[in-house]
This record gives sequence, structure tokens and C-alpha cells, in this order.
Amino acid sequence: MKLKTKKSAAKRVKITARGLLKARKANKSHLLAHKSTKRKRCLGKSRIIEGGMARNLKIMLGGLN
Repeated sequence: MKLKTKKSAAKRVKITARGLLKARKANKSHLLAHKSTKRKRCLGKSRIIEGGMARNLKIMLGGLN
């Protein structure tokens, strides 16, 4: 049976050319006044998802290997 894509995951994660998963970091949407400028700057960058979370997300995105 063909797997359906979980649209909620697809909107949050992109697949790179090498097959890695790229996503935004959390904690950059509100309550920013008490966070340092350096911390907010680093939260603006994207991150590569690894390990078990990457494996689960690839399954959610349609069973990619």
C-alpha cells in the first residue's frame, strides 16, 4: 500500500540534495525580549535533523530511504 505524505511534516521540513532533512530551529517566534542577540541570531539559522527523528520524518514524508 502506498504511504501518504503527512502534510504537517512536509510544511516544516525540506529535503536537501544529499537527502538530509533541513528545518527551522524552535523558540524564535515570541518571548524574544529576554533572549540574547547572539542566541536569537543562532536560532534564525536552519538545522540538519539527524538520528531517529530523521528516520521517523522520512517515513512521514512518504517512506523515503
